[in-house]
Amino acid sequence: MTRHVLTDTHCHLDTPAFDTDREAVFARAHEAGIARFVNPAYDLESSRRAVALAQARADVFAAVGIHPNDATTFSETALDALRALAQQPRVVAIGEIGLDYHWNVATPKQQAEAFIAQLNLARDLALPVIIHCREAYDDCLALLEAHGRDLPLVMHAFGGALHHARKALDLGYFIGIGGPVTYPKAHALREIVTYVPLERLLLETDSPYLPPQGKRGTRNEPAYLAIVARAIAEMRHLALEALAAQTSHNAHTLFRLPA
Repeated sequence: MTRHVLTDTHCHLDTPAFDTDREAVFARAHEAGIARFVNPAYDLESSRRAVALAQARADVFAAVGIHPNDATTFSETALDALRALAQQPRVVAIGEIGLDYHWNVATPKQQAEAFIAQLNLARDLALPVIIHCREAYDDCLALLEAHGRDLPLVMHAFGGALHHARKALDLGYFIGIGGPVTYPKAHALREIVTYVPLERLLLETDSPYLPPQGKRGTRNEPAYLAIVARAIAEMRHLALEALAAQTSHNAHTLFRLPA
């Protein structure tokens, strides 16, 4: 029988990837010890879906936001729509928002403007933030230092260098870790995971993306968070139950989840 209780702090369970077997996905997750799920959005449509899923299930909480790759769609009208969605029941964060210089779908200027506006929205509504950052850590942390020093937030799917992790920790942020920490070549990420204080660590899958080693090439799902948790517990020489308890406590602290 499963003894640990984990929280998947980043999974996209509203997406079409789960339309054919969503209930079975939840059942497998619960069987693996994952009790709660934070479901972030990336545009207005997914924000609406995330809110609807959270309001339909007692184990799901939503975050709403416009992803940097969708920053071309950002406008004052979109911000007003996000503000209304963010005030719906069971919305616990703004996200995922940030900077992404990998795909260059939106210009850095467009991304920064959408990012800052949504950080201000989070501040206005007293909500924490879920950060997406890809190949933009210097700029992202500079913007956060200027516009988000007072905001509780998590650097989702952390992929920066150790000095970026140190900066994020100095600013009081949480670090989100998922499947990539199990990849054979992820030596730098494993070093970061052993460096981050346990009370600042969050676990996530980013389902249906970034499956852990042994599941690569398949759809990721929250049940696989147990694989990530076991790997990190081993790296940190902790009992799985201790890691699960602390990281779930961290999730409840950041997102103010009900007991």
